[in-house]
Amino acid sequence: MATVQKLMKAVRVFEFGGPEVLKLQLDVAVPIPKDHQVLIKVHACGVNPVETYIRSGTYSRKPRLPYTPGSDVAGVIEAVGDNASAFKKGDRVFTSSTISGGYAEYALAADHTVYKLPEKLDFKQGAAIGIPYFTAYRALIHSARVKAGESVLVHGASGGVGLAACQIARAYGLKVLGTAGTEEGQKVVLQNGAHEVFNHREVNYIDKIKTYVGEKGIDVIIEMLANVNLSKDLSLLSQGGRVIVVGNRGTIEINPRDIMTKESSIIGVTLFATTKEEFQQYAAALQAGMEIGWLKPVIGSQYPLEKVAQAHENIIHGSGATGKMILLL
Repeated sequence: MATVQKLMKAVRVFEFGGPEVLKLQLDVAVPIPKDHQVLIKVHACGVNPVETYIRSGTYSRKPRLPYTPGSDVAGVIEAVGDNASAFKKGDRVFTSSTISGGYAEYALAADHTVYKLPEKLDFKQGAAIGIPYFTAYRALIHSARVKAGESVLVHGASGGVGLAACQIARAYGLKVLGTAGTEEGQKVVLQNGAHEVFNHREVNYIDKIKTYVGEKGIDVIIEMLANVNLSKDLSLLSQGGRVIVVGNRGTIEINPRDIMTKESSIIGVTLFATTKEEFQQYAAALQAGMEIGWLKPVIGSQYPLEKVAQAHENIIHGSGATGKMILLL
């Protein structure tokens, strides 16, 4: 007897474009896990800026159409494929990547991109770990090679990656400075590891940072909006300092002499370049953070799957994020 194909709600993209190309469909086939794969019943899914770039067709990586966006889900294992023995039905998990897409009731993922979610974190928090925490960890530990005692400025610290960077940097013994554009954002940054916070909407905030850090300058800057801030960043760096570019939305003019005199460096970072081994290493460190308690995702705006277009609009054009944006299923 033929088995009946289960159907689910999922967001599908049939053409690249604005938020309006995100189509909610009610009759998408539930995927079946193959070798080394698991099927997750999704409770929450993180929304990341990169998903809007991919959707618009302007990003270097273009998925085959149609596709379902989303990589960071949290939920419960529904089914397990062959040779995925690390998991069983009913396990609480989160992912750093999916195969079938996360904006859906069920998501397929390779077993090596799935991690156990500790009881102390809820599914919303689980959906806020993936891209933000793995990116922040890669930026600080792998790219900047930070050392305890160094200073770090998280330029744009109140969003998902920014707060993750503050928590990780504080746990690793750094002097942590952050910026945010709202009063609420500044408060949250201070509550999540920063020693000091500055308002990047104030005209003279760079001068305030310079006064605060003194002659030496800042060792590491984690930069979320390089097309606006990169030139300012170079003036803030210490001798041998480095700017790690995590986010960018355009072009900017800089004076290379600023890099020469300080022998500083500008380093780009993308999570997509991370190897399987590196993911396992980062996951071990982040898992420890969950157990000890310094890894505590802050949830921002929440949307039902039906409002996904609004979520994509707001993550790019909203007035300064506080916490991690998520979709609830």
